[in-house]
Amino acid sequence: MRASLVLLLLLPLASAQTFGWGPCKTPEVQANFTLEEFVGSWYLVQKLPAFSAPGKCIRSNLTLMENATVHVTNSHFLFGREWHFDGVLVTPHSDEPAKLLAHFGKFVPPVPDWVLATDYSSHAVVYSCMDFYHVFHVEYAWIFSRSPSLTPEVLQRCREVLEEEGVKTSRLQEVDQDCMEPPLSD
Repeated sequence: MRASLVLLLLLPLASAQTFGWGPCKTPEVQANFTLEEFVGSWYLVQKLPAFSAPGKCIRSNLTLMENATVHVTNSHFLFGREWHFDGVLVTPHSDEPAKLLAHFGKFVPPVPDWVLATDYSSHAVVYSCMDFYHVFHVEYAWIFSRSPSLTPEVLQRCREVLEEEGVKTSRLQEVDQDCMEPPLSD
């Protein structure tokens, strides 16, 4: 009875995530990726369901710091107010610069943020996966834009990048970017 109750309580959280059986995929990342060109402001246009990215007008501002680390300020609007949280992106292996690791607090485990594709000036496709003992995984995917929207053609190309790596794009959700508030400063 107790296990059933816990399962029922966790069901809403599970529906807000993208779970899969087995270990994480190992997708191809952006070739010749340069962090210096990637920094700046990004709008989240589409995402796989994730309780960690609620609300609307989700944006990220990336600022290059010393030692090839990036300060990240994420913001979103939820419950009528703007929320901010800060973190750091690092490149754990210099020979794989598109495989970033995101740190958002000492009590939150680091999360991989792999840049699968970007042209640096209009769009970026980012993938993340957390593996739980090779039994199951939680998968995240984000399509970012330098502006609040992407053309249908570019958005379709971004979705194709994810599909080629086995990510189910049918679960991607639009992120409402219709906000009157000014974007994060660069």
